[in-house]
Amino acid sequence: MYLASDKRYDTMQYNRCGKSGLMLPAISLGLWHNFGSNASFDNMQAMCYTAFDNGITHFDLANNYGPVYGAAEENFGCILAKGLGVYRDELVISTKAGYDMWPGPYGNWGSRKYLIASLDQSLRRLGLDYVDIYYHHRPDKDTPLEETARALDSIVKSGKALYVGISNYNKEETIAIAGLFREMGTPFIINQRKYSLFDRTIEQDGLKDYAAANGIGIITFCPLAQGLLTNRYIDGIPQDSRIRTDGRFLKEDALEGKTIERIRALDALAKERGQSLAQMALAWILRDGDITSVLIGASKPAQIIDNVGMLSNTSFDDAQLQAIEEICGKD
Repeated sequence: MYLASDKRYDTMQYNRCGKSGLMLPAISLGLWHNFGSNASFDNMQAMCYTAFDNGITHFDLANNYGPVYGAAEENFGCILAKGLGVYRDELVISTKAGYDMWPGPYGNWGSRKYLIASLDQSLRRLGLDYVDIYYHHRPDKDTPLEETARALDSIVKSGKALYVGISNYNKEETIAIAGLFREMGTPFIINQRKYSLFDRTIEQDGLKDYAAANGIGIITFCPLAQGLLTNRYIDGIPQDSRIRTDGRFLKEDALEGKTIERIRALDALAKERGQSLAQMALAWILRDGDITSVLIGASKPAQIIDNVGMLSNTSFDDAQLQAIEEICGKD
């Protein structure tokens, strides 16, 4: 039986999620990749145990994470049943619905029917009575926003989720649904968006500033730009890289133009700070306190340990921030 480290809370930083009472670890573990039916269960289990032993209490899933759809939830449910679940009250477990999940007109988007049915399926796969955060995974322009909001509100009132969140909503969409949640008294606490040194969309659309000013947490995904913000591609594309083995998310043309030059310059700056490039990229996201947590992905436990190591150096001086902007702003 798994026995968690008694030092698991010694180094992790925990941040309040918006104006709620919930604290999230600065680093959360996402199960988007490497937790599907084609992955090693022993490695998945080792990654989850390593994460929790290092203070990562938040595990983020979605109904269709795999392959196949539902596999990540099923595998995490097995990990909970085999030992991690003993610590359920120390864990924050989140899942989502909003993308394609099953055939027909009721297995996608944001209808009340889909959201409630999907959560029931997710809870069965996870072996849980409730999740801590339930997200609508993406905006749905065809379903009335009030229907989606009311479905999420009723899910909390049913006891199947403690809090609700949204994902991939821009500033205007966030403002609209947040207003509905306020009227209903729904514990809406967080928006999940992509954010990295190479993707500043939440700055450009105003969401980052709006959320910070209005008590809404932000958790960011793809903080390492699908692996570009590591030293993995500095000397070319390895044969076992995601570009070679799974071209769904990271394409070879992502390394064209000035990208490699930028990566090498950022890597040099990270070395000056005594960090890996990945550590610096994660620390930069947390630099000003506006981001609640950074979602990392991993393929092995050692990557989790390396990422957590960034917590020993999360501050930047003005010269370093300026250097980063100059590097990332190159044409």
